[in-house]
Amino acid sequence: MDSTVSDATGVTPLVAGFAEPDEDLKAWQRERDRAPVATKIVVAGGFGVGKTTLVTTVSEITPLQTEALMTEASEGTDDLSATPGKLTTTVAMDYGRITLDDDLVLYLFGTPGQQRFWFMWDDLVRGAIGAVVLADTRRLKDCFPALDYFESCGLPYVVAVNHFDDSELFEPEDVREALTIPPHIPVMIMDARRRISVIETLLALVGHALDETPEQSPAP
Repeated sequence: MDSTVSDATGVTPLVAGFAEPDEDLKAWQRERDRAPVATKIVVAGGFGVGKTTLVTTVSEITPLQTEALMTEASEGTDDLSATPGKLTTTVAMDYGRITLDDDLVLYLFGTPGQQRFWFMWDDLVRGAIGAVVLADTRRLKDCFPALDYFESCGLPYVVAVNHFDDSELFEPEDVREALTIPPHIPVMIMDARRRISVIETLLALVGHALDETPEQSPAP
């Protein structure tokens, strides 16, 4: 497997601390005395469900991707029946950033989907406020490992069904029932290729995480 670290647009990475002259700087970048609220969000799900697409679609910086060409070695291990045109796969993580409401900065970390890379999840999840679990209705069972993982570690999560053009459209409650998702956990239908759809999903997660982990009262 030939592994490469690439970016989505082919732009040469910036030197740390310097921005492109024409970059649309955010308020927290222009004003030194203005500290943003930085949060970490994990994007998880099965193989080929759209995690890299989600991070790439919404990131305001050139996203970091760790893509490797798929070879014959993965035959019999990676199921390509639902994604026959897929030529690469994430072998470490995807990384992007989006600023919401001027001072709320979300750092997005996409996990690799195959079982042989699950050992990395503990490191990727450390410090996160919540997770987006992407699902594909053609193979819902592929998201069960992510659901079980976040349930076991107590990390707040939302379920986002990435609707593919050739898949049947289901109602959120149908998906909730099929996956036995508790009533208090948001389940939504989205399109990882549409920026506004991804933002709505991220906002739902932030709201859910705040509800699940209320601010603790200071010690007397």
